Amino acid sequence: MNTRFTHRVLAFCVAVLLSPYAFGQSKADKIDALMRQYFENRQFNGTVLVAENGKVIFKKGYGLANMEWNIANAPDTKFRLGSITKQFTAFLIMQLVDQGKLKVNEKVTTYLPDYPKATGDKITIHHLLTHTSGIPNYTNFPKFMEQESRNPYVPAEFVKKFADYSLEFEPGSRFSYSNSGYFLLGVIIEKITGKSYATVLKEAILTPAQLKDTGYDMPGPIIPKRAAGYERNGGGFVNAPYLDMTIPYAAGSLYSTVEDLYRWDQVLYSDKLLSAASKTALFTPFRDHYAYGWGVGNAKIGQRKDSVLIISHGGGINGFNTQFTRLPKDKHTVILLNNTGGTTLGAMQNNILKILYDQPYENPRKPIAAALRQTLTSSSLEKAIQQFAVLKNDKAYELNEDEMNSLGYELMRDGKLKEALAVFNLNVESYPKSSNVYDSRGEAYMAQGDKESSIKDYKQSLELDPRNMNAVEMLKKLGENAEIPKDATVSTEVLEKYVGKYELAPSFIIEITRADSQLYGQATGQGKFELFPQSETEFYLKVVPAKVSFVKDEKGQISQLILHQNGRDMPGKRIP
Repeated sequence: MNTRFTHRVLAFCVAVLLSPYAFGQSKADKIDALMRQYFENRQFNGTVLVAENGKVIFKKGYGLANMEWNIANAPDTKFRLGSITKQFTAFLIMQLVDQGKLKVNEKVTTYLPDYPKATGDKITIHHLLTHTSGIPNYTNFPKFMEQESRNPYVPAEFVKKFADYSLEFEPGSRFSYSNSGYFLLGVIIEKITGKSYATVLKEAILTPAQLKDTGYDMPGPIIPKRAAGYERNGGGFVNAPYLDMTIPYAAGSLYSTVEDLYRWDQVLYSDKLLSAASKTALFTPFRDHYAYGWGVGNAKIGQRKDSVLIISHGGGINGFNTQFTRLPKDKHTVILLNNTGGTTLGAMQNNILKILYDQPYENPRKPIAAALRQTLTSSSLEKAIQQFAVLKNDKAYELNEDEMNSLGYELMRDGKLKEALAVFNLNVESYPKSSNVYDSRGEAYMAQGDKESSIKDYKQSLELDPRNMNAVEMLKKLGENAEIPKDATVSTEVLEKYVGKYELAPSFIIEITRADSQLYGQATGQGKFELFPQSETEFYLKVVPAKVSFVKDEKGQISQLILHQNGRDMPGKRIP
């Protein structure tokens, strides 16, 4: 499954391979060495800016902004931001609140009277800002990117693409990332102000904040130093698929530089453009660590015993992915802008944070998927399979489920179904308990015309993740009956038995707590997350694709917890 201009707020990190950092090097030197290694591994192509205690200590470009003209990336290169756009949209909304023109607890139909009342009367601006509206995410609609992404739309017309859909849940009851909600916020901004979103953005934020290298990215205007977007293909890169920027709109259509985003970071520490009260609301999480256009939570950096507040958001859009992270207590900032499609920016950010806090950091490893891509281009499928068997045991290389998945889809796009299926097979063998690997292979079988195998894989995907909506839709297309099951009902007496601490590793504990009929988990150095019952002993998370199950001993007492994530089962013994 592929998604665009999206962001995952929380991820577990149970165990890492640590390498000693070089004493005697400055932090800037360490960051440069780290990012050069990612660049040499073909995992990063873009620009970086790092600030410590409010002052820039490192900024540099790596690779090419334009491969056709051999133009290098630099700190003033402009990149598409994807979902980092959402923080600007949320800021504009809160400015309207300060001006008395909008209230976040008012319903959508107050400002858009033509919006369907059946849903618009239930959804508030707060729900849109926090991804708790229940409006289906239009970028997840089947074949949306293939069939709609190249077409220009007027915002009010595009809203009709999702406005009549039924809500996925009661507004406010759940978190589900939705570009549709932020698109709608852009339309509300235009309705209230009587101006285009781009004009309001320029007048209310960009001009007063002196963000001269930030704007709404459209193909018509000449934008100096604008990076081209690329995606991996074979042993090299190709131009990213065209995307009409009226599609991401207020959810993902801005461009900027690392330098401008740092200026924006500094603006966020002042009350110049937004009142202190509205700024507090902007950074207050509602559900699943999401506030208004930002992910907000506490995290542990390296081997430090304390945790720090991290405010961050990432973005992904055709040919680009981005990460913007702020640690307000210490005024640290990490900004990563990449123009070669999806890559592991989260790992890069985490390593940079470890350098800032004088912690051991991970030595970047070469991706197995990249090595296979090269072999499939220059040699044969048989050689690639043999290579995989060797590299998966080589500590210099790293196997990543998402990267293998992306390689499989890349091969499918090139019409190499045999090779794609072989890559998906390797991924299934490596991550047999991951729902997504079966979902992806099921799509490849479907493209091949192997209906029986496709049905089998989609059913297996749904068995591993009963809430995989894509698998449900695909099975229906294949003539099979499938639906998302309702949550199980578990008594508070049973839930109370699970409350306690579970040690998955010497420095990694998950604490289970209960509030009325809701169970919560909190991992070491991370924020609290909700657990939803799939059965009396099995619970699933919504913030990440993961499950938790509880195990009884021979006396019937809860003795351990098992975290199921990324195809792995990680047991944790209950501790006093």
